[in-house]
Amino acid sequence: MPAANRLYTIGIDYGTQSGRAVLVDIKNGHEEATHVTPYRHGVIDEFLPSNGMKLKPDWALQHPEDYLEVLRTSVPAVIKASGSDPSQVIGIGIDFTACTMLPVDAEFQPLCLKDEWKERPHAWLKLWKHHAAQEEATAINKLAEARGERWLQRYGGKLSSEWMLAKSLQILNEDPEVYAQADLFVEAADWIVAQMTGQLKRNSCTAGYKSNWHKTDGYPSSEFLKQLHPELANLYETKLRGEVSPLGSLAGGLLPEIAEQMNLRPGIAVAVGNIDAHAAVPAVGVVSPGKMVMVMGTSTCHMLLAEEERAVEGICGVVEDGIIPGLFGYEAGQSAVGDIFGWFVDESVPAYMEAEAAHRNISIHELLEEKASQLQPGESGLLALDWHNGNRSTLMDADLTGLMLGMTLSTKPHEIYRALLEATAFGTRTIVEAFRKGGLDVSELYACGGLPKRNKLLMQIYADVNNMEIKLSDTDLTPAIGAAMFAAVVAGSEAGGYHSLQEAAVYMARVKEETVKPIPGNVEIYEDLYNQYKRLHDVFGKDADSVMKNVKRIRNT
Repeated sequence: MPAANRLYTIGIDYGTQSGRAVLVDIKNGHEEATHVTPYRHGVIDEFLPSNGMKLKPDWALQHPEDYLEVLRTSVPAVIKASGSDPSQVIGIGIDFTACTMLPVDAEFQPLCLKDEWKERPHAWLKLWKHHAAQEEATAINKLAEARGERWLQRYGGKLSSEWMLAKSLQILNEDPEVYAQADLFVEAADWIVAQMTGQLKRNSCTAGYKSNWHKTDGYPSSEFLKQLHPELANLYETKLRGEVSPLGSLAGGLLPEIAEQMNLRPGIAVAVGNIDAHAAVPAVGVVSPGKMVMVMGTSTCHMLLAEEERAVEGICGVVEDGIIPGLFGYEAGQSAVGDIFGWFVDESVPAYMEAEAAHRNISIHELLEEKASQLQPGESGLLALDWHNGNRSTLMDADLTGLMLGMTLSTKPHEIYRALLEATAFGTRTIVEAFRKGGLDVSELYACGGLPKRNKLLMQIYADVNNMEIKLSDTDLTPAIGAAMFAAVVAGSEAGGYHSLQEAAVYMARVKEETVKPIPGNVEIYEDLYNQYKRLHDVFGKDADSVMKNVKRIRNT
């Protein structure tokens, strides 16, 4: 039973398949209770729920009611499980996948929940991994490059199909009636905060990284947008209008009606929204430059702090105050990591391995990791490209696909599994080298998320491939801890919270004492393998007319 004098904040992490709430003691970062609510509708990528319409390739939607269910289910659950009193909770913060955007009306009601629009796919919420706007992203990038738009370099020279501008343009191109009907396009992070507070405040993190907002220069010009599409000229003044609020600022007080559903006191502080990966950075105590945080789950985000703004090839963005106030935050990422391992286990493991795992009462992942750990680097003769969900950094191309080279009739499943682990490590090294080539220091690596805790082999491979020691988060709920830290800051010292994020990090950040160190013999072999990976990377990733792209083109037609 928690002591009556303890104070807590709640962090809610909205992921790809579920949302989880964590009740955090603000004096030590301890997780008093956690609860996960799986999304009832999951990822909608095959059929539209309202009418069973088959969706086109690369679509990924979600149901906004699933997000509200997390508030109504997981928050009361952590209060009950901890035995704490709601009066001990002083604030709440959230983090979200991004860009996850939805069209809403003037009252913030999602169009997909209205009978007259629910059968229109573009009225639905587009998940971050919706990649069907690649044609729009390509058009944006070509025009921006031709016009010499300065803002393009802040995003590594390319905008992603995952982001707000490409998704908005896709709606306009493919269903102009939905585009016209939507009063606003909002990030899911800002939408859920608006449900709690009654006020829409666009957070500077998603606005900067996903909607091309700049603290000094604002958004891309209407002249650029008009040339892109005549009806798009006023996008930022209309569909994306709204105050941009810095991270660590107060969104408002918790509304009485939703406070009752969440079993919390009305009026407690609600922080502006945040991106999941970005919230994780202070949660591992990183509040200074040169330390890269890898947030590893279904995908991976690579976060880095610096004191200056530089042009770096293939990054997802650089935003002043985008992660930590007073510093420039850089983001890069891989579109699929854990998703690749999950795909292999679900779709490609033979029955005899399933039988062995069942006989030994372990999971398929555990069996594959065990067998793959017995291999030496390079022993399988396999080399893979980690583009099963496209490439986010450094190529920014959703049309790229996975590849496995070196298979023979004697190739075993655990050898393929290890090659996939290695491919994601090579992808991370490509990102690290891009930052260094851009003049930024990457002197330390931190890892957090579900994968580092579950897969020791994976982390050893990452240490070996990058020839760097890796520090590990002491929780697999790192983004949620970060969200709870922001909640402690917006609650303020007068409520028992903190003056700044740096102060909160002293007490609430969580890092293990143990680290993962590179093995010198492995480093040497992986240096050779990485050079071969880079050759494949350039052959397939930088050729606009590659066989890889043509095969996908044929499939789509």
